[in-house]
Amino acid sequence: MNALQKMFETENRTGTVIVRVLLGLVIFPHGAQKLLGWFGGHGLEGTLGFFTQTMGVPMIIALLVIAGEFFGALGLITGFLTRLSAFGIFATMMGALLMVHWNNGFFMNWSGQQAGEGFEFHLLAMGMAVALMVSGGGRYSVDGWIARTFFKTQEEGSQNVKSPSSVYAHNHPVQEGAR
Repeated sequence: MNALQKMFETENRTGTVIVRVLLGLVIFPHGAQKLLGWFGGHGLEGTLGFFTQTMGVPMIIALLVIAGEFFGALGLITGFLTRLSAFGIFATMMGALLMVHWNNGFFMNWSGQQAGEGFEFHLLAMGMAVALMVSGGGRYSVDGWIARTFFKTQEEGSQNVKSPSSVYAHNHPVQEGAR
């Protein structure tokens, strides 16, 4: 199996869709703030200025953070390049955790008593991202369609893969009168 095929291969599971879409929906507004200025954000110019001048982040890293959040979120929502999108979000959350939120402790600043937000959100997002890097996009993903169309991969439940119910039925025959 080549690397490109592995990038798109995924299991046909619904749980992965839930994780993928929800993580994408949560991250998208943050990326839209940074790139487009939506949701009260400062847009590309303001965000780049803050990252490079105030935080001292190199321009290329600042651009990767913005792209990772915006395009990574869109990739997760659609299930396109899920593993790459999840990696971008993982790296962005790790950077935010270490550079900004670590010193504020674990908990979010629900009561306004801390100097800033803690890193619990970042850990959750990182955990979801790692799960997606491992599993791929799941059911209803562009990745799955690409794998089936261009790499002719088998979906779970196809003729070559026995479903748990067919295995159970084979090992535990149902009596004729019980159907």
